[in-house]
Amino acid sequence: MKSDRWAYFFEPPTWARQQGCNVKAEALGEQYAAAVERVENLLLPAFDSWRSRGLTDMIPPSPASGSFDWLVSIFQAHQKWREIDEKTQRLYKQGLALFSNHTLKDGSRAGSKQLSDFTKGFVDAIYAKLLVVEERDAYGNVVKRERRRYANAAMVSCRRAWFVGQRAQETKVPAINPFSRMGLKTRAPGQLVRQTPTATWDELVAFRATATKLGYRSVGTAALLTWEWLQREEHVFGAFEISHYRPKERPNSVKIVHPKNGEEAWWPLFDEMGEPLFPELMAELDAIKETVVSGLVFRRDHEHRRSPTQLPWITERRDLRYLRRVVKRIVAAAELRSELSCTSFRHGGFTEGADSDLTDAELRAAGRHRSARQLPTYAKRTRKQLIAGSKKRHEERARAALIGIATNRSSE
Repeated sequence: MKSDRWAYFFEPPTWARQQGCNVKAEALGEQYAAAVERVENLLLPAFDSWRSRGLTDMIPPSPASGSFDWLVSIFQAHQKWREIDEKTQRLYKQGLALFSNHTLKDGSRAGSKQLSDFTKGFVDAIYAKLLVVEERDAYGNVVKRERRRYANAAMVSCRRAWFVGQRAQETKVPAINPFSRMGLKTRAPGQLVRQTPTATWDELVAFRATATKLGYRSVGTAALLTWEWLQREEHVFGAFEISHYRPKERPNSVKIVHPKNGEEAWWPLFDEMGEPLFPELMAELDAIKETVVSGLVFRRDHEHRRSPTQLPWITERRDLRYLRRVVKRIVAAAELRSELSCTSFRHGGFTEGADSDLTDAELRAAGRHRSARQLPTYAKRTRKQLIAGSKKRHEERARAALIGIATNRSSE
């Protein structure tokens, strides 16, 4: 019977088979596009690898123009990519790789597909696959686990890559971004919200005492700074320079730089009567300023790392993993909750502010938040708000200490 159906096959040359080529002949099915993609992306590269004894493996293949892999290369070569901090770059790379390396039903990678073939339904279908991962337990049973944060981060990375690529290559990248408006949920229905543990003032005191005992005095000072000035660890260890603290032109202030939103502000260190707002913290920073001439304030000051030029806690690649291990070591030595981190002290400072009846304006001034989504009321941040907020927090701290003393005496 005559048939109009065509099928495609791949077969290495006879001389290669006689020499033991490990790439075997195989049927490629009836879909031309899928057959060409498998030959170009898998079979021919494998044949070249065998023929060159692995030398071609050292040469990264160039992605096909107009494919998602090509879009990723455009994104990572763009100025916008260089403006992203290294930590976020690593997260973007993980997310883009997760999507690109997903294997489709026809055996091809999602990253090899042409952007013109992308639809919202196609992206949603891959997201649904990435959302759940199958693993085997100790007994060999298949267990499904949701990885929502990881999958969401991948979609956000792809969305950003598409927008940047569309501006850079508007004739090749479709204007409609299929990763936009996906309605990503941060958690599954009924799932509890994962919250960062909040430290108490007593836990901060214990942490600082143990840090000093173990020789990590700079980490103890940084923890107090995080609490008092509500700073993220990326700022404290990666952006806070000695020139920001009480410079000659502004000896009564400190410059706060927020790497996350790029905002800068001068924080007052004294009130209207000339009294220091942060006496304990300022005393420790003044001592550091006497020994550090320039550069970052916080450096590895423990004895076994001491050198003529002490290393910063943050690495050149903006990595804080070593610091976080040290923080966990101090937490364990102080017999505190194991889940505490530097972020816990910042959250503790915010909680103290709320307990001290700081207004939304005062909290926004302290945290340097731009968006009304982060605090319900938008208000202009002023020096008066910063001073008033600091005083309220210290008064609440003193009041809590008096209540604790009274309670202990009554129980005796």
